[in-house]
Amino acid sequence: MNKISFYTLGCRLNQSETAVIERTFESVGYRIVDFQEPADVVVINTCTVTENGDADTRRLVNKVNRINPKARIALVGCQAQVQREQLTKLPNVRWVVGNARKMDIVHILKDADLDAPPEVITPPIGKDSFTIPMAGIDRKHTRVNIKIQDGCDFFCSFCEIPYARGRARSRVFEDISKEATILAAAGHKELVITGINVGTYGYKGFTLMDVIESLEQISGVERIRISSIEPTTIPEKLIAKMAGRTKLCRHLHIPLQSSQDVILKSMKRNYTFDQFKDWITAAHAAIPQICLGTDIIVGFPGETESLFEGAVRQIKDLPMQYFHVFSYSKRNMAKGRKLAGEVPSSLISQRSKILRTLSQRKRHLFYSSLCGTTQNVLFEQQKKGAWTGLTDNYVRVNVLAAQDLTNKVCPVEFQKILDDNVEGILK
Repeated sequence: MNKISFYTLGCRLNQSETAVIERTFESVGYRIVDFQEPADVVVINTCTVTENGDADTRRLVNKVNRINPKARIALVGCQAQVQREQLTKLPNVRWVVGNARKMDIVHILKDADLDAPPEVITPPIGKDSFTIPMAGIDRKHTRVNIKIQDGCDFFCSFCEIPYARGRARSRVFEDISKEATILAAAGHKELVITGINVGTYGYKGFTLMDVIESLEQISGVERIRISSIEPTTIPEKLIAKMAGRTKLCRHLHIPLQSSQDVILKSMKRNYTFDQFKDWITAAHAAIPQICLGTDIIVGFPGETESLFEGAVRQIKDLPMQYFHVFSYSKRNMAKGRKLAGEVPSSLISQRSKILRTLSQRKRHLFYSSLCGTTQNVLFEQQKKGAWTGLTDNYVRVNVLAAQDLTNKVCPVEFQKILDDNVEGILK
């Protein structure tokens, strides 16, 4: 077995871990090939946040068996941790490895008896601080994820991530700086801080703010972005720092989940809508042109028509630029599965469409407010004749240019709003 391919489902944390796993295989002589190419082994990093994540794994396994029927499949990560018995029944699945051991997958495959039955490796997940064996240099993306934390102690009633990822634990502080230095030397100018609950980071007195300060000191790092942060964990100093001279991107993704206090209480979210609104309003007022995003769950048990209508009115008035809309789905280990007041799937679809339309309108208003301004763009690749990249405040920008702009930060004047991005010219 010397050819291996990878596919990542789910969150940025999964992407970060896949990048590290790829490098470990490469370091022992494996040849990494594209997912569509013939391979001896296919590793799929799974997601189980929603039913759709579970279904994506099944669809992907079927796709592998169509295009690569001789490959042995390794399913690793969150779904592997909590649905091991079901996954071993999928065709050509040879390994099911949970989160406690997925970073050891290279050693598991090296020592495996290839003719043995499917192997399930899902030991309990520990609580200790951790290091990462190798820098996750990402050759597919300009921006790179850096993992600082894993697990969660919140146990929201809609979520089974604490069971799939374990309890909250933090990465050794010095190990973060070590990897970041390597990533910057490899050419990554933007680091995206990732974890399950990054605001809870804590190692020997070091906090998230200390992580940010240390990353800012690394030569070659031009931007630091926080992927997502829970509202109750936002450090007091974060907003002030983002408003000043800093490498922090003017972008915060803060999950709300619901704007109705009765639903928030049922979800086991430890804040009210008014508290959330205060946090968002303070950030919006303090940081010019900040982009604020959130997550909304539609169809949580007990969400009546009047509650949903009230949610739309409240969310409409929030100073937020976009939101990701998720359809509620029962999770086997989450406490929400026992709640009464189930919402029909057809109604969830209708409500989701209303919120996605509202999100698109809010995003366009934000883009329009930036027209005529000049923003720095980190360009990633050329697509359909135009160079595309992101501003620090999370605006996708297209530019026509003859020169190669890959991984370059350039000032761009915003001129025209497109469907989901902005068209501009280099300044």
